[in-house]
Amino acid sequence: MNRSRSSQPPVPRVTRSAGGRLTEPAERLDSGPGPYGKQRRKQADSALAQDLSQMSMSGQDTLNNSPSASAVKSSSRGGLASVARLVKLGRCKNVVVVAGAGVSTASGIPDFRTPGTGLYANLEKYNIPYPEAIFNIDYFSNDPQPFFSLAKALYPGSHRPNYIHYFIRMLHHKGLLLRVYTQNIDGLEKLCGIPDDKLVEAHGSFATAACHLCYTAYPAEDAKQAIMNDKVPICTFCAATVKPDVVFFGEDLPQKYFLNTQDFPKADLLIIMGTSLQIEPFASLVNTVRSTVPRLLLNRNAVGPFEKVPLRRADHMELGDLEETVRRFAEMLGWNDDMEELMRSQETLSLPTLISSPLSVDQTSCQSKGAPAGTETSRSRAGGQRGASSGSEETDSETDSKSSASSSQST
Repeated sequence: MNRSRSSQPPVPRVTRSAGGRLTEPAERLDSGPGPYGKQRRKQADSALAQDLSQMSMSGQDTLNNSPSASAVKSSSRGGLASVARLVKLGRCKNVVVVAGAGVSTASGIPDFRTPGTGLYANLEKYNIPYPEAIFNIDYFSNDPQPFFSLAKALYPGSHRPNYIHYFIRMLHHKGLLLRVYTQNIDGLEKLCGIPDDKLVEAHGSFATAACHLCYTAYPAEDAKQAIMNDKVPICTFCAATVKPDVVFFGEDLPQKYFLNTQDFPKADLLIIMGTSLQIEPFASLVNTVRSTVPRLLLNRNAVGPFEKVPLRRADHMELGDLEETVRRFAEMLGWNDDMEELMRSQETLSLPTLISSPLSVDQTSCQSKGAPAGTETSRSRAGGQRGASSGSEETDSETDSKSSASSSQST
């Protein structure tokens, strides 16, 4: 069913998928407006390329075709320091962050694919044919109950942002964050104070709800109450099943996702953290920055383009515990005191949850990634809800903007 309305111009349509790695042609990525776009882009990159050439490039020259995990990890430490140096030199002023489920594990929320503890490894009780079916829109249409049973544990409200979330917020505070693209639906990015205009929830959130068939908006609180009471919320217009605006496999991504066409070509540093880079089209975003732009992977394992040996010249990775790595990165940047002050001040505020009335959520089953379907009905409604709560966010954003100039001088 086509979600676009005849009275409005057509919008780009991209569907969430678990397969088929997307790539972006190099010509398109490096070219700018006019016949001399590539030349201008190369000139703009020359200073950054010169800095990179004078540094240790993640030790990729020392790697062979079968590196051990310890060899890769030890060689990548120089890369972490190199990226920190670029930031301190003021070479990275448009930082894009790509975040996955691993960002929230330190908050007590399981990721998806970790053997034994990941969400997909613990779905037997829902009696589904395969793990991803619980987020498949066709399966949901036939049997919504498994997802609703899981959704009782997925709703935001019982977890707090961790050090990693606040590090991303600090990038904004320092005036360096262009945008953060997250696969998560836990709402912890908003909860730690990242303004809405800096955040793209690529797989949506629980903040809004709509009919999965006709896309008529439905009160999010009513949907939540029904699901928490083991009831199925029903659309008042067509009597089909209502679901939270979480992007299922086979559904369109939200319109805000298309900001990537502006952001990634403009980025001068890409930080990738806590993701398996297996879900498309999100996974292929990392391939859309210019070839001279540093890409820093902070993750448990090498994923996506970082599995290739040797690494691309501007690629760096640091493997291991994500929170520990981010703490070390903040130390290299000289942000320890600022981080402590930010976390202390933010945690003293009375932070609202994305949907009112706190939940009692089972600690063993927590959040996961997902997102609202990219429908015009649900999108317009989501914007309305953000507007209702934008007062505190705008105030926080203004405060950060006023302090970003002085803060960046200290770096």
